[in-house]
Amino acid sequence: MRNLRFTISYDGTAYSGFQIQPQSDTIQYRLEKAVWMLTGETVKVISSGRTDAGVHAKAQVINFTTNSQIPVERWCLALNARLPKDIVAHTAEEVLPSFHARKAAKRKTYCYTIRTARFPDVFHRSYEYHHPTPLNVEAMREALPCLIGEHDFTSFCTVRTDKEVKVRTLYEARLETESDGFLDSGSIDRLRFFVSGNGFLYNMVRIMVGTLIQIGEGKRPSSDMQRILEAKDRALAGPTAEAKGLTMWKVDY
Repeated sequence: MRNLRFTISYDGTAYSGFQIQPQSDTIQYRLEKAVWMLTGETVKVISSGRTDAGVHAKAQVINFTTNSQIPVERWCLALNARLPKDIVAHTAEEVLPSFHARKAAKRKTYCYTIRTARFPDVFHRSYEYHHPTPLNVEAMREALPCLIGEHDFTSFCTVRTDKEVKVRTLYEARLETESDGFLDSGSIDRLRFFVSGNGFLYNMVRIMVGTLIQIGEGKRPSSDMQRILEAKDRALAGPTAEAKGLTMWKVDY
């Protein structure tokens, strides 16, 4: 029995999230179906983390065990030939039997992309949230330091969660700006919110983004982020930002 680890990317637009669900098309279902088509085996694909419906991944990590003797260097090409075009395996390696993509993960990074130009970008419309009016980027940045470290993130977690412990550690939270250079090279056309931590609660990043957008709009002061965090009350935070702007960016082991 071999334990294989893969790095995959996917466009989550057409899927009901990563995890298998009854009568729903999911990333896990497509991966397990591709392995069955290739080897005839029924495997259980383990991921570093579950992404919600409409959320994407640049470098998701998965693993599964197999009796197949297909050389590891041939696995990506073989899987990609059996996967839909919006799911791609990039790397494959054989790992120790004890490796578990979720339990072994030390750090996960997500990126949320906000387009702030007046008009949407036709080529990236499925991967970013369009906010057509300017945001106060400095105010948004001022709200971030309080999130770093170990905290109870109840305020930034959907009430529809089965997680009893809502304490997580964030290592980094930053905003980057980009210009298209299309019409006005001096404009800010896109914001990217990068956040890294040892784990994330259900909708945690999207609720943080919804709150940051309200701060950027001037509807809240930057200091509200600290107040919301300490209150441990989901009702005080902003709305849950749209799924399509969120991408699982990187997983470190």
